[in-house]
Amino acid sequence: MGAIDFPMLNASLNCAAGILIVTGYFAIRRKRIPLHKTCMVSALVVSACFLGCYLYYHVVIQQGKPTYFSERAPAAPSWVGKIYLAILWSHIFLAAVTAPLALFTAYQGWRGQLQRHVQVARWCLPIWLYVSITGVVVYWMLYRLYPAP
Repeated sequence: MGAIDFPMLNASLNCAAGILIVTGYFAIRRKRIPLHKTCMVSALVVSACFLGCYLYYHVVIQQGKPTYFSERAPAAPSWVGKIYLAILWSHIFLAAVTAPLALFTAYQGWRGQLQRHVQVARWCLPIWLYVSITGVVVYWMLYRLYPAP
C-alpha cells in the first residue's frame, strides 16, 4: 500500500464539502428540509475530516515546514505566485471565520431558531463555499498548474 497523497485528499475533501453545500442550498430552496439537513451536517463532517487531515499532514508529516509556491513551481511567473498568495491568504482568513460561523449556523438550526439560522446562513454559505472552492484552487495551483520537476 502506497503513501497517502494528503494534499490531494485535502482538495478532495474540500471539493466534497463544496458539493454538499451547494446540494444543501438547492435542497432548502426546494423545501426538502431532511435532505438539506443531511447535506449540511455531512458538509460539517467532511470539513472536520479535512481539518484533521490538513493538521496531521502539516504538523506530523511536514513537521511544521511551510510549503512555498516558489519552491513547488519554480517555472511559474512571479505574477502567478502573487495571485496564489492572494487566494491563499483570503482562503486562510475566511476558513478561520467559517469554522465557528458554520457551527453557530448549524446550532441555530438544530435548536429550531430558524429565523436566526437563516440570517446567519445567508452570510455563512457563500463564505464557506468560497473556502471550499479556493481550497481546491490552492491545491491545483500548488501541485498541478506547474508540476514539480
